[in-house]
Amino acid sequence: MITVIGIPNCDTIRKTRKWLDEKKVEYAFVDVKKEPLTRSELIELASMVTFDTLVNRRGTTWRSLALGDVELDDQQMLDLLEKNQTMIKRPVLVNEEGAVMVGFDEDALAQFVEDSE
Repeated sequence: MITVIGIPNCDTIRKTRKWLDEKKVEYAFVDVKKEPLTRSELIELASMVTFDTLVNRRGTTWRSLALGDVELDDQQMLDLLEKNQTMIKRPVLVNEEGAVMVGFDEDALAQFVEDSE
């Protein structure tokens, strides 16, 4: 089973879930607004893909925090991400083996699903 992490009103999450539904791929959805990831879950994700990959620096949350091009170390980024989980680039997909994919790319998603079976 694949876990999709994001927020339900995100267009990219909707597109991802629709694609998975059309392909009849079984998945679980984690809404980070209702079920925020724990600090250890964030650390684990970042260890798989790095904070640079995990954080959406072009999104509304990043811009609303007025961080611009500020360079943060991993500890600062973790603290910020733990409090502002809508900054997570969407979607984040995790398979049962612990492989992680971030962002929507139809070809990459198809390969990720195939590799997850």
